[in-house]
Amino acid sequence: MGSRDLGMGNRVVAHNIPFTLPGIAVPIIALVILIRSLLTRNAYEIILSLAAITLWVVLLLTGKWAARRLAALEPQWEIPLPLGAVSSEEWRVTCQTANIPLFFRLHFFVGGRFFPHGSLAGCPVSAETSMSRKGIHARLILNFPLGGLFRGETFCRLKDIFGFFSFPCGNNRERSFSIRPAPCGEAALRINAQSGAEDRRNKNANDEERYYMREYAPGDRFRDINWKSSERIETLITRISPDNQEKITRIEVHFRNYGPLSATIEELWLLDRAKARLIWFLRRARADNSRHVFIVHSAAMSWDLGNDDEIDEFFEEFAVLPFCPAQNEVCSFLQAEGGIANSAIYIFSTACDIALPDFLLKQQGRPLSLFIAQSAPRRKSKRDEVVPLERESLFLRDFFSGGLLPLPGWLLPRRRKLQNIHSDHMMIDYAETRL
Repeated sequence: MGSRDLGMGNRVVAHNIPFTLPGIAVPIIALVILIRSLLTRNAYEIILSLAAITLWVVLLLTGKWAARRLAALEPQWEIPLPLGAVSSEEWRVTCQTANIPLFFRLHFFVGGRFFPHGSLAGCPVSAETSMSRKGIHARLILNFPLGGLFRGETFCRLKDIFGFFSFPCGNNRERSFSIRPAPCGEAALRINAQSGAEDRRNKNANDEERYYMREYAPGDRFRDINWKSSERIETLITRISPDNQEKITRIEVHFRNYGPLSATIEELWLLDRAKARLIWFLRRARADNSRHVFIVHSAAMSWDLGNDDEIDEFFEEFAVLPFCPAQNEVCSFLQAEGGIANSAIYIFSTACDIALPDFLLKQQGRPLSLFIAQSAPRRKSKRDEVVPLERESLFLRDFFSGGLLPLPGWLLPRRRKLQNIHSDHMMIDYAETRL
């Protein structure tokens, strides 16, 4: 605890120091020149050194006075949420300022760490923009190459145009938000949903208890089951609205985010592409039929998505879903009851999922569609005839241009992740990382 407090204290002290490296070097050099010029009686050097020292002192006093006056400054950050990767959307800063001193400008900063898909290792993030003396708006572009979680802060400083001083001013604000994966390519999609509704017109007066309910269907929520009625007639019964005659189709989705906890950037890129494909699938299926209900299972939790608001909230949680270590999978309650043994299942995974073949083996007899992201095969020489494969590339140089500093381990070459799996309905997204 003591070491943590010490680290935070050092960071605060460093943040409050107004001197830059040129601001420290200039007075030292000017004093050396002044002393030497007095000894040699060089009037020209005396005038230059005194002018430099005078300018330095004036800027120091002016900056301190202005920073104290701007201590309660509240810049308004307008962040384009939801924020997506490779979006290049502008962050807008609005700040009502008055009487910024001559030779000074307000600079706005974003600093923190970016954790790709909730990984344990985060890379530094830094971006800066400035505002003119009479302006009230500033724009900043911070580009994330892939989805994940950003944690940091926004703050502003008063800097002189010579680069001597950087005075902290205004109030710092902590920021934490998720970045959704960039969209993936379009493809053909076939939906085989499990019906989960019945028509009220088939009811009669003798089935009054079922008139306001229906038999349990795959994907129904446990909390909607009427256990008393189910026990009395020995059949699972689900509560429904008596006025609801719409057909609801339920789609079972498994997102297998199994992989290493300390993932490489290539493995994280595969997870990014698998997430992008699932997001595309949900949006496409929802556009085809607005009454689709999605039951999404991941390694650690599940979601019941029945409307657009629930899907949008899911996208925010989903963006920071990390890899989970492979584990023994137990059949769910519904599978144990045999209720969805013949329903379709949609599986999204990556080449990092070493338990995927066993999971597919357990699903024999069920119609399934497999969406998998894996490394693109190595490019062969020009002499070889190769069928070109569509592949999505993550360029590490985009980290630098976007204000992010990739970790050194991400730059090392890695073994490509491939899965030798074949399925009747299978879609492969090939991905690669390049410098």
